[in-house]
Amino acid sequence: MNRQYEITPISDEEVRAEERRDRGAAAEADESLLDAYSQTVTSIAERVSPSVVNIEVRHQSKDRRARQSRSPNEARGGGSGFIFTPDGFILTNSHVVHGAARITVTLADGRQDEAQPVGDDPGTDLAVIRITAPNLLPAALGESQKIKVGQLVIAIGNPYGFQSTVTAGVVSALGRSLRAYSGRLMDDVIQTDAALNPGNSGGPLVNSRGEVIGVNTAVILPAQGICFAISIDTAKFVAGRLIRDGRISRSFIGLAGQNVPLPRRFVRFFNLTVESGVLVVSLEPNSPARRAGGLEGDLIIGFDGRPVAGIDDLHKLLTEERVGREVPLEVIRRTEKVTLQVTPEESPAEQQ
Repeated sequence: MNRQYEITPISDEEVRAEERRDRGAAAEADESLLDAYSQTVTSIAERVSPSVVNIEVRHQSKDRRARQSRSPNEARGGGSGFIFTPDGFILTNSHVVHGAARITVTLADGRQDEAQPVGDDPGTDLAVIRITAPNLLPAALGESQKIKVGQLVIAIGNPYGFQSTVTAGVVSALGRSLRAYSGRLMDDVIQTDAALNPGNSGGPLVNSRGEVIGVNTAVILPAQGICFAISIDTAKFVAGRLIRDGRISRSFIGLAGQNVPLPRRFVRFFNLTVESGVLVVSLEPNSPARRAGGLEGDLIIGFDGRPVAGIDDLHKLLTEERVGREVPLEVIRRTEKVTLQVTPEESPAEQQ
């Protein structure tokens, strides 16, 4: 039995209507995604912005004549910070407040208060100041260990004095190393493409749960989208020490050196795990390294049982825990491997 099927042609108008419906559905899906992203950023900004402060600092002029005049010339600067305890402790960057003669904090609601320095650590570019204003809203602190590359982050600060500016981006990389303003190498730094500008320094880098995961510290100029924040785990440790002691203690052995490659024959003969070391250029009088028998021209290759391939490796090992404790310092002297017993002291720079 033959069956006949009737084919009904679809008009051009019906085709166009179907295409419009498809475009409308796709637009609704895109709009839904954008709304979710916008709502996340908006809710985080509303939650964290009340904790973010604008910091204005004044430095006494180094010009002697200006200081003696009736209207001394004061250098001004500023940055950002955020309240992290209900009783007014504020985290910011050391380079924002270091050496300031006067620190003025402006809260998100417009209130102003004079801040007192609690302590600062140029080695990690972190500082803690304090205000005594009532009804403060501290930001929630997260954990650096839970950060993942690619996750959404929001930076809040006061670039160029524009208060409570919000920018969004992602975590670009983890575990970066960055040179602090003091010259010391900082580890475990977060790289982000959330836009930062002068004045953002000291502000919070926040995750999608509204938790602070970093303290914004630097940008790479003239590059775009390469910005850095100190991890919150580092910040919590440093802030605790600054509140307790007003400073961070580090050890000191009293030498100046430079990174140099090791002769290949030394690496093979002594079975070394490093191919470079620190050439001792000079030693300070009566320093721990001098008292231990160190000499100019020594090549440092190890400290306290750890290999040393350069000055940054040595800096990482000169921690507070080694102050007053005798530790081995391994050097190559001419053609011999020599082990010196050195007792690090507290760094004079940290005692000031």
